[in-house]
Amino acid sequence: MVQISRWQAIIVGLILVLGVAFALPNLLDRRTAESLPDWLPKQQVSLGLDLRGGSSLLLEVDIESVFTEQLENILESIRLDLRQARIGYTDLALQGEEVHFTLRDPQQAERARDLLAPQLQDTVFTLGEEGVARIVLTEQSRIARRNSVMQQTAEIVRRRIDETGTREASIQRQGEDRILLQVPGVENPERIKDLLGKTAKLTFRFVNEDVPLGSTQVPPGSELLPSDDTESGGAPTSYVVRKRVMVSGDNLVDAQATFQNGLPVVSFRFDSIGAQRFAQATQENVGKLFAIVLDGRVISAPNIREPILTGSGIISGGFTTQEAQDLALLLRAGALPAPLVILEERSVGPGLGADSIRAGEFAAVLGMILVVVFMAGAYGLFGMMANVALIANLVMILAALSALQATLTLPGIAGIVLTVGMAVDANVLIFERIREEIRSGRGPVTAIDTGYKRAMTTIVDSNLTTLIAALLLFQFGTGPIKGFAVTLAIGLVTSMFTAIMVTRLLVVFWLRTRRPKTLPI
Repeated sequence: MVQISRWQAIIVGLILVLGVAFALPNLLDRRTAESLPDWLPKQQVSLGLDLRGGSSLLLEVDIESVFTEQLENILESIRLDLRQARIGYTDLALQGEEVHFTLRDPQQAERARDLLAPQLQDTVFTLGEEGVARIVLTEQSRIARRNSVMQQTAEIVRRRIDETGTREASIQRQGEDRILLQVPGVENPERIKDLLGKTAKLTFRFVNEDVPLGSTQVPPGSELLPSDDTESGGAPTSYVVRKRVMVSGDNLVDAQATFQNGLPVVSFRFDSIGAQRFAQATQENVGKLFAIVLDGRVISAPNIREPILTGSGIISGGFTTQEAQDLALLLRAGALPAPLVILEERSVGPGLGADSIRAGEFAAVLGMILVVVFMAGAYGLFGMMANVALIANLVMILAALSALQATLTLPGIAGIVLTVGMAVDANVLIFERIREEIRSGRGPVTAIDTGYKRAMTTIVDSNLTTLIAALLLFQFGTGPIKGFAVTLAIGLVTSMFTAIMVTRLLVVFWLRTRRPKTLPI
């Protein structure tokens, strides 16, 4: 154990150099760190909500509305298919979690089953001999749809937060239908809530001009939608809009806030498919009203004066500059697959975060000083070598947190403080073993070699059991507990490296250069 090859020494040195390189940006301000050369690490440790201040929102995703919308689409598809096939039916409706209808002629049950079965693969479709049909979603399809919606929602929430220029937001799924959003350093939490409270589902549909403007009579295939359209003065407060979607916001590739005639508007651009649909719709319907529907409200219903073949256009609706910017942001980020409900909101002021940082720094520095003094007093020169390894351990922890882009929280600082005390544990075991060998009359080299060998099993056992506990805390714990578990696990790995390899390297170097007759331990 007292022999160390040149390549081992080189590897240890390279790891320490990399640790310093990754930890160094944390001593610089963000702008200076980002201006470093490309070949140098630039990542900094992100501060959590409790250290930096900010807002924490617990969001609930309305999954049931997604299932309802899916069943409504199935219902409309059944209505269209049965009419085209001239199969009579009655009582086609959505009740609870099922679609049901009754065939006028039960003899057409087989024909209806063959017609509808291909598009109802993710459902349980029963059609009895009396012509009574029921369609419900399968449990597998509901689970798959729920997971897909949660993943999509988390990604769109992240895009919306990133678009505001806010960095280091933490987005975590909790349970089946909840998302925990933590936004450190946010200055305007109300704007974040407004952005998340909008589904931003954009569709382009035609106004049903067979119905007089302002009328509340709704023929089949249309729906009455409230209007925000304030153009041309005296615009109706609602429109009867056809349900058929000509172009969807899913085809948007860009949206930007701009000005037209001195008024804030939103310019948009479609992808190739959307541009083709938009061009065809405007080309075939010149002179008609084209409703721009956002989250179930008509924000504008301009008249198509000429075909729009470029795949781009303007949305105007009496916006303020901020409203135009927010609408463009929402359209770029994409529509939420389901509405979000804010269940819980917590805010932490920057002052409280600064107090937490000062308290954490004081605890870490005090713990470091006490450990250093104890090791130097108890083990002399060998204790000072362990102290050098302890400093290296703190650098490695900081480097690992930076490289992993982990978020440092107050419990995370507690994990680091605990690691400071545990980091010298391996060295204490080794040094005590060496003392026992010296008392048994062994020479310096033999005592050190035997001490390392006999202490290794105990060191591995103690650190491995603690590491298992840290992994379990991370797996089953929530946000603050996970922060503690991450720093504790990283600290255990780095302390094993520094306590064994770095201290051993220093001891071997000292033995080779001094060749002592006795050990100062």
